[in-house]
Amino acid sequence: MKYYNWGIIGLGEIATSFTNSFQQENSQITAVASRTLSKAVAFANEHDIPKAYGSFEALLADQAIDIVYIAVPNRQHIEHILKALAAGKHVLCEKAITMNSAELTQAMTLAEEKGLILAEAMTIFNMPLYQELRSQIDSNRFGKLKMIQAPFGSYKEPDPSNRFFNPDLAGGALLDIGTYAVSFARWFFTSQPKVIASVMQPFSTGVDEQSATILQNDVQEMATVSLSFQAKMPKQGVVAFEDAYIVINEYPRADEAKIFFNDGTVETIVSGDSTQALNYEITNMIKMIEGETSNRSLFLTKDVIDLLDQMQQNWTN
Repeated sequence: MKYYNWGIIGLGEIATSFTNSFQQENSQITAVASRTLSKAVAFANEHDIPKAYGSFEALLADQAIDIVYIAVPNRQHIEHILKALAAGKHVLCEKAITMNSAELTQAMTLAEEKGLILAEAMTIFNMPLYQELRSQIDSNRFGKLKMIQAPFGSYKEPDPSNRFFNPDLAGGALLDIGTYAVSFARWFFTSQPKVIASVMQPFSTGVDEQSATILQNDVQEMATVSLSFQAKMPKQGVVAFEDAYIVINEYPRADEAKIFFNDGTVETIVSGDSTQALNYEITNMIKMIEGETSNRSLFLTKDVIDLLDQMQQNWTN
């Protein structure tokens, strides 16, 4: 197996979490980049990273870098995805991977042309628990899927200037916590659903503060997605089948699920380790580059971004 050198573009909180989680025998974080050299140097020194660059372009010009992790604000994702792919780098990008489906299609086309791997850093698509549940669902252990519930509520200080509510920084619940909720639902749907109805309450800046959405596919499977940036809700996903329902607490990084069968039997499934959520993303990225596994998650990501587009279109109609 090849040894891979990673570079990080954007050095905020999630980049710090990513770096602290990085545990790979066949990879290392070789370089980091910020628009300010002093910030890059401080980050590199704190995390014992060999190289620091004062521009994103300088990192992309480094021939030693194989994979780029992009952790800049959402609105800037597509610019740096395209630049990284054009420079011949594989790309793992934070969620939401792009602002809309058109941007993602552009990025996917370039990645295919270059023979490179493009993926979103979505924990749900990488946690072992979801792979285990998918295996059991595919064995028809629970009967037909009927209904999914995916709530996510978080209280953010109502400051119009912070990234959560600032439209210039792609604020709003949908492109932040909403990506988790819709990804959770999409993982369990047997085919891509459509947005049947969606309503949104805006914050004073115009971004979505809270919303409620109904999804349904062509075999009548349904989901409700509830989001809020001004009210906490438990991150408890429920997946209901004819013969049982599954409850997954803290579903973005879950390693445990409870299954409640119609006869009263309750079973607990434990798989993976929630503290290794970001490291699973890294491991699976390398496996995709090595050809050990397919990049199926990218097509699920495309489905999710399509749904986010549909939700926003509903809000403007």
